[in-house]
Amino acid sequence: MRLLCALRLRLRLSVCRKNKNFRFALQDVSWLNTAIGLMDFGATTFPLRPAWVEIDLGRLRRNLQLIRRDLPRPVRLMAVLKDEAYRHGALGVVRIALEEGASCLGLSTLEEAMALRHAGITASMLLLGERQQAELPWCVEHDLTVCVNEPNTVRELAQVAAAAGKRASVHVKIHTGMSRYGVRWDEALPLIELIASEKSLRLEGVMTHFAQSDETDKTFANLQFARFTEVLQSAAARGVDVGCRHACNSGGFLDLPQAHLDMVRVGILMYGIFPSTVCRRISGIQPVMSVKARIAGIQQLKPGEMVGYGMRYTAISPRRIAVLPIGYGDGFPRVRNQGYALVHGQRAPLVGGIAMDALMLDITEIPEAKMWDEAVIMGRQGAEEITVHDMAKLKNSVSYDVLTSWRLRLRRKCVNGEINARELAVEPLNR
Repeated sequence: MRLLCALRLRLRLSVCRKNKNFRFALQDVSWLNTAIGLMDFGATTFPLRPAWVEIDLGRLRRNLQLIRRDLPRPVRLMAVLKDEAYRHGALGVVRIALEEGASCLGLSTLEEAMALRHAGITASMLLLGERQQAELPWCVEHDLTVCVNEPNTVRELAQVAAAAGKRASVHVKIHTGMSRYGVRWDEALPLIELIASEKSLRLEGVMTHFAQSDETDKTFANLQFARFTEVLQSAAARGVDVGCRHACNSGGFLDLPQAHLDMVRVGILMYGIFPSTVCRRISGIQPVMSVKARIAGIQQLKPGEMVGYGMRYTAISPRRIAVLPIGYGDGFPRVRNQGYALVHGQRAPLVGGIAMDALMLDITEIPEAKMWDEAVIMGRQGAEEITVHDMAKLKNSVSYDVLTSWRLRLRRKCVNGEINARELAVEPLNR
């Protein structure tokens, strides 16, 4: 994440220097390296905030091994790393994903891709969604594969690639019912043929995306796959080689084996979260992310005393209240008198309203709790666990939103990064 921040700063500095109206030329950027160093969780010169996100790289590696073992041998794996690998930290995740058999990477923005290229990642990268015209030269120069949805982008990309003396790789996104990105399934063949006719483009793949692949009712997912199959058959009948065919996200990978085709796109599952409560399970998959903080204050309340903004909690008996230095400014849901955190392996109820930088726990029943003890906001401690799905219910949202809502001011601490493939008790994989 600090890498992405650094790239953004450098890009802005570059723009500033080229702007003749910029009054203060910034030539010395030595301060930038110092700032980046301070963003490093392992920095020894900077006191760390007692609230953080913990990323278990050993679990990430094991999850990828289990996924790869479950996947039929010929089917390729795309590791989806958009939004800083669902806020797990793209640079730490990408190296393990590639080591564990991912053949390419799925990203959302040009910035995400450039941050990885800047870090020396040369693997194939597919930019999902649509590209602005101004982004196309960057994509061509840095060998980024582009999703295309309409003829204008095809022609513009072909011109850019031809001018650079390159063949740009593209995937066609087919809209089969989700009504988001993509060319309609019943209008897709002309676009596919247009790409195939452009000498400076390489039709590397064709894809679609399921709107609901992880629920019990697969009716609409099956309809989408039937529409996608029609497009593939029509292209084959016209003699067009569409390259890599892919449709499945994590839910599709788990529940729609007939739709695996040439590649599956796995995102949330490799981070240890099943996309729904009813989809198929793979034994051994575990959450990679947990959120922790240390007790930064303890208050002794007398009956009738209140807690927090709006005085939403009133003690009816003597209570012992702990303060954790984390709040809605970090991505915790802004709730009142709802939810729990784990202290000494026990559930401590949240009391009062969540503040921007603080939340309060009732630790009356945990007398051993003391200042600077570790509390778990999301994750496991002892025999107790607060899951991502628990947090999603608290937030009235979904697990994807919970993961990506933990903000960057919560430092990411990576653990078990030294664990390699031979140290994990996983049977040989189908590579």
